[in-house]
Amino acid sequence: MLCIHHHSTDPYFNIATDEFIFKHIDEDCFMLWQNDNAIIVGKHQNTLAEINLDYVKDKGIKVVRRLSGGGAVYHDMGNLNFTFTRTSDNEDMVDFKRYTKPILEVLQGLGIDAKFEGRNDLTIEGKKFSGNAEHVFKNKVMHHGTLLFSSEMKDVSGALKVNPLKYQGRGTKSIPKRVTNISNHLKEPLSLEAFTDGIMQHILTTFPDARLYEFTKKDLEAIQKIRDEKYATWEWNFGRSPEYNFKQGMRTEGGVIEVHLDVEKGIIKKAQITGDFFHIREITPIQAALINLPHEEQAIKKALSQFDFKQYFKDITKDELLSIMF
Repeated sequence: MLCIHHHSTDPYFNIATDEFIFKHIDEDCFMLWQNDNAIIVGKHQNTLAEINLDYVKDKGIKVVRRLSGGGAVYHDMGNLNFTFTRTSDNEDMVDFKRYTKPILEVLQGLGIDAKFEGRNDLTIEGKKFSGNAEHVFKNKVMHHGTLLFSSEMKDVSGALKVNPLKYQGRGTKSIPKRVTNISNHLKEPLSLEAFTDGIMQHILTTFPDARLYEFTKKDLEAIQKIRDEKYATWEWNFGRSPEYNFKQGMRTEGGVIEVHLDVEKGIIKKAQITGDFFHIREITPIQAALINLPHEEQAIKKALSQFDFKQYFKDITKDELLSIMF
């Protein structure tokens, strides 16, 4: 088994790396890695329904969709991620306990009473510190998990907090749980670097065929290509969202205004603007201009820029309409 300590902190590159070791390296792999300031959403989720968009924009948080299912998670440099890839012809391929066992062994060796609970969580004193997900293709499985070591908890909650009434659809919703950092439960102080090294050494000594591996120049070029063509694109991260219906409104100087959108694969298929506002011209052209646009701020902002809003809405600005579309 190849053991990789991956030092990139670019979320797009790192999720591409997960795909690379899963699809393009034949040997089984174990990898440790970190993302700086990112939300990683599950394959079947509606991205916009999982994130607090204003918070994400303000903090410069990158949003990336992964290959595996499950819920959305926040990553910062206080979080450590691990990935296993394994080829097997047995029926035990999807086995969360198998791949989290080495992590629990390391923590228990540090005097922490960590446990596997529920479908795919690791907990300490009933609080979650690790979420795990798996993806299977043919006879190969990829298991990856998070390890909250010293994450900023206010950012975890702030980035993932979203109004549940805005989005109604078929996407798999994340279920909020109480979380904790591993560092809060250590008997003796330990740096994240030392914790990372301890996990890698445990894997190297536990698995008989384990050996360290560094990506070649060819490997890195292939990962960069996957990153640029897939994981850094709006089409993958937002456009792959399941169908959903969006509704949001606000009170303005000109009255209450609401936006209703039906969205398929990230594209607006139906748009309706309602409320008790007064209009001057019919607003039908504005509604029509939204059809077949991506549900994405810059695209909608450009489409609205062609209209003189004073000719359509009394005392409602273009920015106010734009602000309630997400």
